[in-house]
Amino acid sequence: MNDLTQSLLIPDWPAPASVRACVTTREGGVSLPPYETFNLGDHVGDDPVAVAENRRRLSDTFGIRPAWLKQVHGLVVADADPAVVVEADASFTDQPGIACTVMTADCLPALFCDRAGTRVAAAHAGWRGLAGGVLEATLDRLGVPADEVMVWLGPAIGPQAFEVGLEVRDAFTAVHPESAAAFAEGERPGKLMADIYQLARIRLAARGVTAVYGGGFCTVNDPRLFSYRRTPQGGRFASLVWLQR
Repeated sequence: MNDLTQSLLIPDWPAPASVRACVTTREGGVSLPPYETFNLGDHVGDDPVAVAENRRRLSDTFGIRPAWLKQVHGLVVADADPAVVVEADASFTDQPGIACTVMTADCLPALFCDRAGTRVAAAHAGWRGLAGGVLEATLDRLGVPADEVMVWLGPAIGPQAFEVGLEVRDAFTAVHPESAAAFAEGERPGKLMADIYQLARIRLAARGVTAVYGGGFCTVNDPRLFSYRRTPQGGRFASLVWLQR
């Protein structure tokens, strides 16, 4: 095994054999500080040559073609296309060898597949995208009944580190009042601690999706992962899901 393979996180979900997925970490690449070493973001000030080499290593390790996105905290779900970088926060494919790919450094990556193992999708959900409905939009694009969907929630900022304002709670409870349970009082006046994993599960459950796995990470407190809150000038890791050829 190479260093990259050893450093990857593999989702713990009972996906069909035809569905493959992984999450990269900070290890296994060539980027120099403060992006050391496996930064995949081409928009954070890293050397483009280093980013290109890191992306090449990722593609070659699995023999896949990642479909990179220009993420804008929106609701657009694009068809995964490795030949073009589109402005979207989620992507879908039913074509083998093309990896739906999202980059994060505190936001929530969510990976989707159908139980038949014929369709996959990936979504990038910061709190605005999550509240706006990016997970629901991804479910719509996946296009299968809710009981046929499986979702894995990847590494994001944990509930002990995600301090937000009252307006964030209001944005969620306005649509799903039960979302109030995902917020706890913060240490500072007017601040709350938010559980982005619980918020995602509530949104998915409201659409009938209960086969939800993952969660329990915290990018801020896990040195294996990039975190914008911990190190504002730093890299991005990727969460990918694809159909095996």
